[in-house]
Amino acid sequence: MTKPSDNAVATSAAEICALHEARARAELSAADALAPGADAVAWRGALLAQVAIVKGLPGPAEASGGAALSGADGDAAVKALAALGYAEGDLYFTLSRPELGTDAARLTSRLRAQIEAVDPSLVLAVDREAADDVAAAFGIDRPSWGREVRVLGRRVVAVDGLEASLTDPARKRRVWEQLKAARARGPVY
Repeated sequence: MTKPSDNAVATSAAEICALHEARARAELSAADALAPGADAVAWRGALLAQVAIVKGLPGPAEASGGAALSGADGDAAVKALAALGYAEGDLYFTLSRPELGTDAARLTSRLRAQIEAVDPSLVLAVDREAADDVAAAFGIDRPSWGREVRVLGRRVVAVDGLEASLTDPARKRRVWEQLKAARARGPVY
């Protein structure tokens, strides 16, 4: 039996990764098609993410044309998750309600399809609207703030207003305590 060279293994791994990324892009495109206009705020981040960060409504950065969580709240999420063991390259960012007036059932289907496409081990809802929408997407009750819920092989954690906490020191401490439930762990089975 011949042993593959390191170059052949690296090439095979790169090809497999490219195939999975192409699949995820196609599935994300199909997800956006489920709710016309929902791509008004672009998702961003890793296609093979460990963490899907979901924000409910657009904030100032998104309203001015930025991608999901492209403002101070996104920076805060990246820093907090780094402290909890995640690299920025392992994160996917999206809005669950990017365009007002879009049918709620379509947005729910879109969010579920996005999460399935990216296939993270952790879904982090960073505000009340996102927590409600993630719960609807998975058919569960909204998670308690800072409490992990396991759903279909994924961890789901919700925090009470990451963006709002950036200007309120007491709320920032509370949200940080809630975020600790998202600490990096091994696989969820």
